[in-house]
Amino acid sequence: MNIFRIVTKKFFSKTIIVPILVFFFVFVFDRVMKIFIINHQLNYQSIFVNDYLNLELVWNTGIGFGLLSLDANMYYHLISLVIFSVIIFLFYLINKAIYVEKILFSLILGGAAGNLYDRLVYFAVPDFIDFHVKDFHWFTFNIADIFITLGIILIIVQDLLLKKK
Repeated sequence: MNIFRIVTKKFFSKTIIVPILVFFFVFVFDRVMKIFIINHQLNYQSIFVNDYLNLELVWNTGIGFGLLSLDANMYYHLISLVIFSVIIFLFYLINKAIYVEKILFSLILGGAAGNLYDRLVYFAVPDFIDFHVKDFHWFTFNIADIFITLGIILIIVQDLLLKKK
């Protein structure tokens, strides 16, 4: 068997194709929603969905849910470097993980890559999902944050409840 056939067989196996598709779905879905919100809010006000949800664009220079939002250039670049390092580490984890974990890490990787893309292009991340009850507003977040959080929760559940000891 030649080297091309070995590499092709490993790269195009189900164990890597599905995580790649999950990654691209999360990344593209996040990008499409952010582009829609950015374009909509250039011309209009926020979108009222119901008494508990608005879609309103907020530019976040911090990390998930607006935490560590700072105007200082050095901190912004440091946070971006940490996010880039986490993405590199996620590639390593995906390579070493079992099939289910590859998919869960791909959820996180797709969201992290979407937010890093925004940090590099816009120098901020567009957050737009605003949950609230009367005057209490949760942190504004985006689609990438949802997938990152979902991936982390599912990894914890999988690790605590489903792994054999």
